[in-house]
Amino acid sequence: MRAHMQTFIRYLETERQLSRNTLDSYERDLAGFADYAESLGLLEPEDIQPHHLTMYVQSLRQQGRAVATVSRHMVSLRSFFQYLTRGRVLVYDPSVHLETPKPEKRKPLILPVADMERLLAAPDGRSPAGARDKAMLEVLYATGIRVSELISLQLDEANAQLGFIRCTGAGDKERIIPLGRLACDALRAYLDGPRDGLMKRDGGEQALFLNQQGHAMTRQGFWKIIKKYAQEAGIEADITPHTLRHSFAAHLLENGADLRSVQEMLGHADISTTQIYMGMGKARIKDVYNQAHPRAKAK
Repeated sequence: MRAHMQTFIRYLETERQLSRNTLDSYERDLAGFADYAESLGLLEPEDIQPHHLTMYVQSLRQQGRAVATVSRHMVSLRSFFQYLTRGRVLVYDPSVHLETPKPEKRKPLILPVADMERLLAAPDGRSPAGARDKAMLEVLYATGIRVSELISLQLDEANAQLGFIRCTGAGDKERIIPLGRLACDALRAYLDGPRDGLMKRDGGEQALFLNQQGHAMTRQGFWKIIKKYAQEAGIEADITPHTLRHSFAAHLLENGADLRSVQEMLGHADISTTQIYMGMGKARIKDVYNQAHPRAKAK
């Protein structure tokens, strides 16, 4: 079986031209299965039956492997046995009915309001970059838009005087989202001078938020910005721009906003996607209680 595995790896390298990292991943996964099969006395591909693969997957789960890791092993095995079947080494593919495990549903990270306040207060608005960073964070938390939508905003799509932004999301669907007073204040402060300080001489860039080169802010650039301020604010959670979107939705629902309105502001096509934020505030309160109260875990 190991000889067939090496032939398969060479096929992936020469015919499929996969990267070295991907090839190494296939080799590790297949070697792990070969070790398992040999421990059962199964030395040839034709010795492998569907129940052997099922048993192997169960052994990976019992070892505590992550769902994503188990799924990757299954992809490697399926590809290998499909290759052998196409090459007529095998008459029957034993992996054909192997079920992929369902991905784990992770709860979105929601920042407590106190942490959010510290994050929003972290930028020093006295510099052009600081004023921009404060405006970006305030607008992101005030509207719950995606980071791709934030960096795509154009000058004429944000109205700090009337208090709204107009953004285009998935499927080119346009939505109007209100801005709160503090977000409007931060946006006005950025537009009243600091943005011009970031603009280069040609002055033709219409993107709302500019980087130090005078071009539209990138996803990577804003990712670095939010990491920087999270560290300065003493936030230990590994937050991303999407954390502000999650927090926007959860905080609105905690404070009585109706689900349909939040769905519309987030741009969710299906309301079930928005429903994941329902009750998350109460769940967090219970976690805090269980951790802090001396009699919460008393038997």
